[in-house]
Amino acid sequence: MQVLTQMTSETYKFDLSIGILPLKRRGAISYDSSDQTALYIRMLAVTNKTIKSSFVFTPGDVRVRSQVGFEPERRGSHPYLGVDFRTLHSRAESAGSIPARRIRRLFSFQRHLLSSRLLRGAPHLNPLHILDEDYCGQAKCMLEKVGSWNFDIFLFDRLTNGNSLVFLTFHLLSQYGLIELFQLDMVKVRRFLVLVQEDYHNQNPYHNAVHAADVTQAMHCYLREPKLAQSLTSFDILLGLLAAATHDLDHPGVNQPFLIKTNHYLAALYRNTSVLENHHWRSAVGLLRETELFSHLPAEDSLSIERQLGSLILATDISRQNEYLSRFRTHLDENDLNLGNASHRHFVLQMALKCADICNPCRPWELSKQWSEKVTEEFFHQGDIEKKLKLEISPLCDSEANTIASVQIGFMTYVVEPLFAEWARFSDTRLSQTMLGHLGLNKASWSTMEPEASGSSEDGESDPARSSEEPSSRALTQGSPES
Repeated sequence: MQVLTQMTSETYKFDLSIGILPLKRRGAISYDSSDQTALYIRMLAVTNKTIKSSFVFTPGDVRVRSQVGFEPERRGSHPYLGVDFRTLHSRAESAGSIPARRIRRLFSFQRHLLSSRLLRGAPHLNPLHILDEDYCGQAKCMLEKVGSWNFDIFLFDRLTNGNSLVFLTFHLLSQYGLIELFQLDMVKVRRFLVLVQEDYHNQNPYHNAVHAADVTQAMHCYLREPKLAQSLTSFDILLGLLAAATHDLDHPGVNQPFLIKTNHYLAALYRNTSVLENHHWRSAVGLLRETELFSHLPAEDSLSIERQLGSLILATDISRQNEYLSRFRTHLDENDLNLGNASHRHFVLQMALKCADICNPCRPWELSKQWSEKVTEEFFHQGDIEKKLKLEISPLCDSEANTIASVQIGFMTYVVEPLFAEWARFSDTRLSQTMLGHLGLNKASWSTMEPEASGSSEDGESDPARSSEEPSSRALTQGSPES
């Protein structure tokens, strides 16, 4: 290893007095996502009110770089018309403040070192002092109940310092025995998951890594349902978890109509068809190939994984909701779903992922309400950008014409309820009834906050033409979480 030191008067300050004063100091080793061959040693000092100075290290104080380096590919959406999608939902930070993203990443590499040692079975000699060890313990306890429908992904994300997607997905892959069964390299798995998490735009209020982790946890709950647990192969489970984790990869925080009317290059690339879903899939394939996660498998098997992964992710296109729902309903009416058939199992996986993607209204109120606020915030951000660019405001994105309650009531009525009613026909279990119960209670709660929206929703149900055409295929299709 080669050590490069960078010290200047601006970045390195020292006060002799702190050597004799009782200070609470926290330090850690982390890595910079923009340069994956570099590790950074950082220190934060929490001083008493009477102390005016302390150690101050900025990223780059001590850099440890391996001699064999590489330049990682720069990924992300490109700005159009002055809109930088990566900062679309970011908030201005006060002068001199440390970016929240940087703070969140401080302890990541330290955790990675410890977990890697434990997974390899290395003896825990002279244990590394993890400064937030209590939080790690709580996160581990939460993972013991990862199959609970009441799983609080927001709390889990805080306990893992913003690494919920990496920790949860790695845990599930291990729990199902997929790492051993498919002889996956744990280092490659870890790197793949880190890159996936990094490629989500956490500035987005809704379409971020926490949403991906939430969908992955929901997918796990569905995979454990009796009909699926008895029929799905390990290959099906691997595909389901990977699709859930990557289904919104590199989401720009705006919907497909926005990309089309701004002539974004993605819209042109995919010919205005499932633009975001195609991009999520191709981004996932890019990371699979970059990390060589399946390079040890025969080429045809690796390509099969990529194709089927794409089939699952493309099914989350909400504009095709009626297509998938009608097919699902027909299978249930004719009772001809044969889970011994690979194509039928794959179709059920598609429906499971669709349910996981829009299951927020079926969560307990405390969780569902937070998701509703976040997705509506993202809609309204897009509406504000459209106003600024003098574009037609997309349905549900005008904060002056819509409220959280009206958006959620319509979404639950025309998109969520029909899907989960059919899922309950397919899998009539306690979980399905619990989800429908939460859905009804949450809808009632929003109705009390928006009486007028409730009334308009009832009017829509009484008018079949309006119900089937306007809310589901136009406004609500564009306003759904996936779009």
